[in-house]
Amino acid sequence: MKNISNQLCLKNRSHTSNKRQKYAFFSLLFLLIFVCPSTFSSITTIQNDDYLSWDMNRCKEIIKATWGKGKVGAGQGLIHTERAQSYKLRATWLTPEVIRASARMLQIGNRLTDEATRTLIAEAEATGDTTVIVDIDPREGSGVIPNDWQAFLQAKDEKKIPGNAVSGLSTNKLRDVKVIANAVVRDYDYDRFYVIFPLKNEKGEPVFSNSTQEAELVVRIYNKEGKVTWKIPDSIRKRILSLTKKD
Repeated sequence: MKNISNQLCLKNRSHTSNKRQKYAFFSLLFLLIFVCPSTFSSITTIQNDDYLSWDMNRCKEIIKATWGKGKVGAGQGLIHTERAQSYKLRATWLTPEVIRASARMLQIGNRLTDEATRTLIAEAEATGDTTVIVDIDPREGSGVIPNDWQAFLQAKDEKKIPGNAVSGLSTNKLRDVKVIANAVVRDYDYDRFYVIFPLKNEKGEPVFSNSTQEAELVVRIYNKEGKVTWKIPDSIRKRILSLTKKD
């Protein structure tokens, strides 16, 4: 009987100890989230800082994954010397992963601190919702790209033109943003454009619905169109969600 009593006593102590540990854990969690949100935020930041350990090869692979090519116009028919009949098209989508890969490459090459690297990322992401580097090479004719060329970002839809397509804004100011300007090595046979796109349309609706799997860049020159298609990464969906919360 004495042994049984001792066993019960030990079991009760163990149960009480487990209760105290659980209480301490949830108390700490409450303090982090509600009393010290900045501390909780810093823990989240640490968890999202995996890119600070990427090597050069991984960074290059991440950037290459969002590179695509296409063609505007067929290059057939009567040649107009005052304008090109077709254009070679290349595009790189600067997703959050690409921005971090570019920043990490700058960090490695310039021996930057982690904090300086985070600052570069913040600067790049503050320029707009999302950016695409568009490279265009006129194949025939004058070799001049008209000023009124257009770029659209939309959900890929084989049946019709998506109603939530958004128009991009080309700006040379992004040449001064290191992470963006250094993301992709330039081929000087192409004219380079930095195009900022909103991730919501004029109605405030996301460009990509939850069911949309692929994004499409459409470049329009002289009523001719070329396209580049990408899979939509989770990071873009998270960015859309964060932008929606801000509103």
